[in-house]
Amino acid sequence: MRQYALIALAAMIITWVLSLAVYRFALRFKLYPPIRDRDMHSRPTPRLGGVAMFFGVAAAMTIASFNPFFDVIFDEPGPILAILGATLLIVVLGIIDDLIDLDWMIKLAGQFLAAGLIAWLGVQIYSLPIAGRTVGSSWMSFILTVLTIVLVMNAVNFIDGLDGLVGGVALIANGVFFVYGYLLVRTVSQYNYFNLSLLISAVLLGVCAGFLPLNWHPAKMFMGDAGALLVGLLMATSAISITGQIDPSAVEGSDGNGLGGSQLVGAFIPLLLPITILVVPLVDFSLAVFRRLRAGKSPFSADRLHLHHRLIDMGHSELHAVLIFYAWTVVISVPCLFLFLFDTYWVALVFFVAGVIACTVATFAPLGRRKRHEVAAQLTPDDETSDAQRKHDPLDQSMTETHAHGTSSAPRTEGGSS
Repeated sequence: MRQYALIALAAMIITWVLSLAVYRFALRFKLYPPIRDRDMHSRPTPRLGGVAMFFGVAAAMTIASFNPFFDVIFDEPGPILAILGATLLIVVLGIIDDLIDLDWMIKLAGQFLAAGLIAWLGVQIYSLPIAGRTVGSSWMSFILTVLTIVLVMNAVNFIDGLDGLVGGVALIANGVFFVYGYLLVRTVSQYNYFNLSLLISAVLLGVCAGFLPLNWHPAKMFMGDAGALLVGLLMATSAISITGQIDPSAVEGSDGNGLGGSQLVGAFIPLLLPITILVVPLVDFSLAVFRRLRAGKSPFSADRLHLHHRLIDMGHSELHAVLIFYAWTVVISVPCLFLFLFDTYWVALVFFVAGVIACTVATFAPLGRRKRHEVAAQLTPDDETSDAQRKHDPLDQSMTETHAHGTSSAPRTEGGSS
């Protein structure tokens, strides 16, 4: 554990220093795009955080290569080189997109190329950890791996719309996954705790922690598509490295009751946990794709209907919306870890139920406050209604806007409500 912590610390410090350097460089040469309609920020902000994050990853991997504890990982350099090459490709693609806005087909082709590079050089889903069932063929394994990586990259990129959202969600999700992976490796082998999956998770934890101070609200710099795609690629690669190559029986005791309790839980946890830590991004991604396809648009066309936009429109502040995303990530992922840690299910169930109730109340709280303001405004006599109250009364607001247009009976034109 100490060796992983040192690598994460190195990644954090290097990324933080590089982020400051990239930020100053971007300001000096005005390397920031204009503000778009769907953006939440009001001033031009650099989107080159992915550059600092990539070099943080590369530097941390280089440091790890000189650590004898990680020799077992670097004895086969192919997967490491593939990961670094894929992240470099994604970052270059993301930087170009952030600066000149590439066509979505070019971006998707680049993502498939990066994922294919990783799958081709050894990081693949060789078996599904459900009763030891194996993927049918090498080509099926390759295709499944590529599709998984591309899906996760886009899911993570789709939620990158608020300050600190992706970085914080990645910290929580990878923290849970690292604890799970470390305990699982200790269960499988009492002598070798070092593997590629845990190294990637440790590096990603450090990189996200190092970048988050500059990305916290109000953000000085965004990670951009380069950073978000990098985070998604590394999260998917880490999960695939451990999930597709773990024998489910390794997490079960001789009596069928291992760390995961029953044999069923022991078999499903290696597959379930990587999915649960990505539930929030995957839900947003699925809704966005369905919404755009139904409207006859490209699934990668931009809009302002993501989950974080909806939270803002409900009345949450940007910071509160981010914290709600964090909370949902904890509530969904941590109970799955508890299933692995405890022999009984009630701990995970109580945590999950209590967490869902608390998060639901927090998520919809602004609607209740808005309704109370509307009722209070409507019960207040017209001559005593303040401007602050009138904005909460849709009837008063409609009358005000109507009189402002010089008529009390004409219907509203497009862009307003009748």
